Amino acid sequence: MHGNTVAQVIFDERVTFFDITIELEADLTPRDPFAFDLHTDATVWQQPEFGQKSKAMVQPFYVHAPANTPLHLYQDACHAGARCERFLAHWLPKAPTQTVAMLVALNKAVAAHVGYQLRMEPGVWSPEETLAKQSGSCRDSAWLLVALLRRMGFAARFVSGYLIQNTQSPNGEDVLTCDLHAWAETYLPGAGWVGFDTTSGLLTAQAHVALAASPTPEDAAPVSGLLDHCEATFDVSMQAERLFLRNCA
Repeated sequence: MHGNTVAQVIFDERVTFFDITIELEADLTPRDPFAFDLHTDATVWQQPEFGQKSKAMVQPFYVHAPANTPLHLYQDACHAGARCERFLAHWLPKAPTQTVAMLVALNKAVAAHVGYQLRMEPGVWSPEETLAKQSGSCRDSAWLLVALLRRMGFAARFVSGYLIQNTQSPNGEDVLTCDLHAWAETYLPGAGWVGFDTTSGLLTAQAHVALAASPTPEDAAPVSGLLDHCEATFDVSMQAERLFLRNCA
């Protein structure tokens, strides 16, 4: 579904406990997130008229998209309400500007406006709620950026995965940390899908390991399912281990 690899399990009998174990190897060789070239028709962005359907204003970007890329699935702007309109009207540059520079600035603006908070309860806030509260989890701010991008006419999708970072332990040793994370991606002709992390305000790079991408957060959940009426608990633990160091000199 949406190009994701999905495993489905159906239990023949009722169970009271089960584990899901995921093991993977990821290449974390540093890479330049800006190492791409846009199609010449997509290098400059012009602000649309926000009283009209903005998709028509940016649609020329996508005449060069591959035929097997159903971008219309990622352009539904119905989640962008009045607060999104005001945010964009206040922030967007009035004159034509470089597309990548504009997207980088928009991502930074969302990161600055939405303070990060760890939210353990299920679900994703609507873009309007996230803007109103000016705070949210990584999934809340990522979904907000998806809505803003679509309102501007871009194809955008929600991505869930892991964020693997190198940190220092209390005794000064370098250790890897692994956390569930979410970010937004937009499709740019010539570059393909480009990721934007609304928590850091940066483009995604080697530390972002995607698990699933979809038009909506519900279809990008790492694990989902149905339960009988019961009291259920859920716990998750993650560990990252460096297998080898590559000489990057």
